[in-house]
Amino acid sequence: MSELHEECGVVAVYHFKGKETSPLCSHLGADRVSNLVPRMLLDVQNRGQLSAGITTYRDDQEECYSRPLLMTYKELGPVAEVFHQSHRDQYEKLMERLAGNAAIGHVRYATCGRDDKSFAHPFERPHMRKNKWFSFAFNGQLANYETLKEEIKRDHDVCFSRDSDSEIVMHYLCTAVKNAGRDLLEVCKKTTEKLDGAYSLVFLNACGEMMVVRDPHGFKPLCYAFDGSLFAAASESVALFNLGFSHDQIKDVPPGSVVIVTPDGCVRVETFMTSPRTTHCFFEWIYFANVASVLDGKSVYLARKRLGEVLAEQELEDGGVPLDDDSIVVPVPDTSKAAADGMAYKLRIPCLEGLMRNRYSGRTFIEGGDSRRRKAETKYTPLPQVLEGKRIFLVEDSIVRSTTMRVLIERLRTVGHAREIHVRVACPPIMAPCFYGIDMSTYSELFATRYMMKHYGLDGVFSEDDVSTRWILTREIEREMAEDLGCDSLRYLPPRALSTAIGIAPMNLCQACVNHEYPTEAGCELSRKALFNFANGNESSKRTYE
Repeated sequence: MSELHEECGVVAVYHFKGKETSPLCSHLGADRVSNLVPRMLLDVQNRGQLSAGITTYRDDQEECYSRPLLMTYKELGPVAEVFHQSHRDQYEKLMERLAGNAAIGHVRYATCGRDDKSFAHPFERPHMRKNKWFSFAFNGQLANYETLKEEIKRDHDVCFSRDSDSEIVMHYLCTAVKNAGRDLLEVCKKTTEKLDGAYSLVFLNACGEMMVVRDPHGFKPLCYAFDGSLFAAASESVALFNLGFSHDQIKDVPPGSVVIVTPDGCVRVETFMTSPRTTHCFFEWIYFANVASVLDGKSVYLARKRLGEVLAEQELEDGGVPLDDDSIVVPVPDTSKAAADGMAYKLRIPCLEGLMRNRYSGRTFIEGGDSRRRKAETKYTPLPQVLEGKRIFLVEDSIVRSTTMRVLIERLRTVGHAREIHVRVACPPIMAPCFYGIDMSTYSELFATRYMMKHYGLDGVFSEDDVSTRWILTREIEREMAEDLGCDSLRYLPPRALSTAIGIAPMNLCQACVNHEYPTEAGCELSRKALFNFANGNESSKRTYE
């Protein structure tokens, strides 16, 4: 749902002087490849709308006194606003000022840190020595953020300017650069050796050296492409594909690996840390990623389509709601469209867009309480010409807090005049917080949790030795949920279907938010803390890791 959001998206580009000009940027000139960054950031805008930023590198010694080797620009707002793309003259002047043959970029939504400009990325660290002058952008969440912060604070010569995990990364980068010099592989190793959690990172220094880093578990997607003279990297493949790279040229950064790029045109992939297993976040395929992306070799669109087919199979096999000539499937725009298409095709009934999304109403996940509800009321417009008298299968990608779903169901009845509303969720129930970059870190905010607590309590969920679950969704619980939401019935996707639909083995997917099985030590510790706070009524307005 729009009640849920990811942390950030990162991009990077590099054009090598003296190499044959890439056809992908031949119209720009070697020193204007940075112009590609706003375009790439638009393709990953789904990952963050709070702020956007760019750092550019320009190796032009004749102009080094009039323009720094590294230049960073960042502002609050979506990409089009930040880069003045609606005002051609302002945009061109900005791009001229930021011109460079290498750049990194970032879009952000805050799961840690306040919503102001000082928390926007990239973070630049100026220095008189080129290798110590760098900028970086970060996507993810450090599960051991508090532990690392307290450890660093023991050094009384160190201070924090921001209360965010990006500040932790900055500290370790500074220390690593100081100790490892220009050995970027060693810099990467020393920076990440204590980090527990999800992270994708892009780094650029004043020597013109670049790093693209993916955590050992591969929680967050990250890919790159190289055609001999142009290198590019992004959180999602769609940003590279839309530049003009072919699918064959686009490669995933292996978990625990760093892509090191140097001004002489050398691009090499090195392993900085191994992990016993990869654990890709399944929510990337369910909701977060652009539907046109391919993540770790698996199409987002096809995964969502298969999820809808599973919903249809469940409907047919379990003696679900009877189908008639007035039965239709309606997706909640936009991320549910592929699942709704798959379900409708399998059921042999129409899939109609009975809800139209107002794309200019804002994102409801940014708002809280009644404000989120008011946003939800203006975000979707039901079409009575499509819905009146119909038995609707309303397909949604997930239900997290339920605010938007309640509003939708109410409006489908009162405005759309639907006869019946049967909600089908292309995801298992979200029953546990996430500590790896999704903005849901407490148990009390989760819709499904209260029903599980009512029926099972804490029995089997928490012990001193392990976090496991006996919270099993039953038809009785689904009926209670449906009654609470105001729909005629509610069915969730069975957990076993996730792996099959995505095409990745269960052990290589992080499904902690549906099964309580956190793949890192710090994640397990935060889960225990969150559950203890929930059980004892100690949850505050802050996130668990703050």
